[in-house]
Amino acid sequence: MRARNDLTPKEIVHRLDEYIVGQKDAKKAVAVALRNRYRRLKLDPDMQKEITPKNILMIGATGIGKTEIARRLAAIVDAPFIKVEATKFTEVGYIGRDVESMVRDLTEASIQLVKEEYRKSVRGQAEKRAIDRVAKALAPGIKKEKSSQDHNPLAGMFRNMGMDPNQFAQDAGEEEETVTSEISSKRNELKEQIAKGILDSREVEIKVEEKKQTPNNPMSAPMEQMGIDLSETLGQLSPSKKVKRKVTVKEAVEIFTEEEADKLINTEDIHSDAVHLTENAGIIFIDEIDKITSKGQQSSGQVSREGVQRDILPIVEGSSVKTKYGNVNTDHILFIGSGAFHLSKPSDLIPELQGRFPIRVELNDLTADDFVKILTEPQNALVKQYRELLGTENIEVVFTMDAIEKIAHIAFEVNESTENIGARRLHTILERLLEDLLFESPDMSMGEVKITQKYVEEKIGHIVEDRDLSRYIL
Repeated sequence: MRARNDLTPKEIVHRLDEYIVGQKDAKKAVAVALRNRYRRLKLDPDMQKEITPKNILMIGATGIGKTEIARRLAAIVDAPFIKVEATKFTEVGYIGRDVESMVRDLTEASIQLVKEEYRKSVRGQAEKRAIDRVAKALAPGIKKEKSSQDHNPLAGMFRNMGMDPNQFAQDAGEEEETVTSEISSKRNELKEQIAKGILDSREVEIKVEEKKQTPNNPMSAPMEQMGIDLSETLGQLSPSKKVKRKVTVKEAVEIFTEEEADKLINTEDIHSDAVHLTENAGIIFIDEIDKITSKGQQSSGQVSREGVQRDILPIVEGSSVKTKYGNVNTDHILFIGSGAFHLSKPSDLIPELQGRFPIRVELNDLTADDFVKILTEPQNALVKQYRELLGTENIEVVFTMDAIEKIAHIAFEVNESTENIGARRLHTILERLLEDLLFESPDMSMGEVKITQKYVEEKIGHIVEDRDLSRYIL
């Protein structure tokens, strides 16, 4: 699998515009950084090694689109993406995970992307096998279980360990069945009906592999740093257990298709492709990077924060990180740093780390006009979301333009007078504004509900006027 890098910067910005209002400079910077990856891959191998990503530092208050730009960017080009908070690494003594865990998490994201791509490539074959399995579940043969004592040479050992050998035999699927011509004919008939979707809503009992829970083992963190997955190693010591589930035929086909697809794909190929994808297309978004500066902190805090910066530095510069899928080189991973920098400035980072984020972009605070656009223009606009939600209750919500402008004005005003949380303020205000409607809608039969400026003023106007109350409610 390869991330899609062939989009032009203008095309990338256009795609981002569909979801994010304003912030042209930031969009332009990330679009150019992405296009440079495509340009690098067209060069000869020796020159490719010399060209490293121009990492970006986004500067601006919370809620103005920094994370959303990076997340949408990754989605547009099918690139593995993770977001980490720099503050999680500030504890003295590094309680928890080390800074290299961000690369391991990115590799896991790549594994999921590549696995999904491989599953799609074998879906047709996997679905055919899945339909066969569902047909067998609907028309079972005459079964005769094998005895674990006869067929399991380890039965005695299992008993000594307090385990039931019969359970192990069942989990391994050790059972025989006799299929008569009548059963075989019935199964063929069922296969046709399942393939056409005729039996989608019919219930069927199936056996599926039990999902193994990952234990919270205190030894997992240090083992992870050595590229060893302790939970997976322990999981391999116990056999997979089958559990019975009652599901619809449609759900059963999906469950079995996934299982069969996993049997058809080569795990080693997935791991190899995922490591390559991580190294050449991965994006790591480091949020709150301003919080690991030593500005205004006591001396004990300075040591911890500067230490974190120095630990992050080699990863951003380019190093090899051990993962359970092999070593991952970080030379060409794109790092996007982000921070409000209210109490500090980028120059408060250690000089070496500053130099690794050569592209600086300052994002603009959102205005009332921006809020109007955020409410109405993007594909995922909040007004559209609430309209769809209430539409499920057969209520058509219509927002007048003056109501939307009033909501935008209130959001801007509250941000100015209290903590500025950017566009997130709109979520709070709309939830408060529509609270009664969302509560009452299942019992209503009103058809159309019009949200006007007067309605907005009646519902939340008094809260905005009371400064102390708005601090807590909005």
